Amino acid sequence: MIGVIRVFTTEEEEILEQHGKIISNCYGIPTVNKCIPNQPLGIFNDETEKIAIPKIVELGKRLEQEGCKVITISCAADPAIEELRKEVAIPVIGAGSAAAHTALAIGQPVGILGITETAPSVINNLLGNLIVGYQQPEGVTNTTDLLTPTGKERGVEAVNKLIDQGAKVIVFACTGFSTIGLADLLRQELDVPIIDAVEAEGLIASTLYKQQASNA
Repeated sequence: MIGVIRVFTTEEEEILEQHGKIISNCYGIPTVNKCIPNQPLGIFNDETEKIAIPKIVELGKRLEQEGCKVITISCAADPAIEELRKEVAIPVIGAGSAAAHTALAIGQPVGILGITETAPSVINNLLGNLIVGYQQPEGVTNTTDLLTPTGKERGVEAVNKLIDQGAKVIVFACTGFSTIGLADLLRQELDVPIIDAVEAEGLIASTLYKQQASNA
């Protein structure tokens, strides 16, 4: 079982389980989805990330105790990843670094789509000179803004701007785009690779999970 940590608080079961469903549907691995408490807007700046770190660590430790073999931090900023890795004995995968490494493998100019003023540092640091542009959809400043009726529309507009800037690959720097199914919509309309951060974290996590199972 893969433990999926959601970094915003929700009581809506469908939204909570969305990232785990993506991973299970893509890679055939069972998941359990948990969210941190008291952060209904998630992580959207340095302050909210700092507040979330101890919550993520405690939740990750609990997921290990419940039998998870791999943990994914389903946030493109990879919050608390180093802190959690020190506290558990199982692999911990971050959505941001997973997406960036996937883009590195393609090796083409990258456009990054996020919800903050700048892209997460983990993505910037890994992709470096491959980055040709960054876009934040108009009116979107946190994960919940993506759940509005205009969330997908604004996302598509921002991606088209990135392509105009020369992007040959699009990387999601927010897992909220996965929640609203933006990748499927873009893949129908555009002829460029779309790297969905949840799919990327799921690929690595499922590979590790299957390796552990084969060695058992």
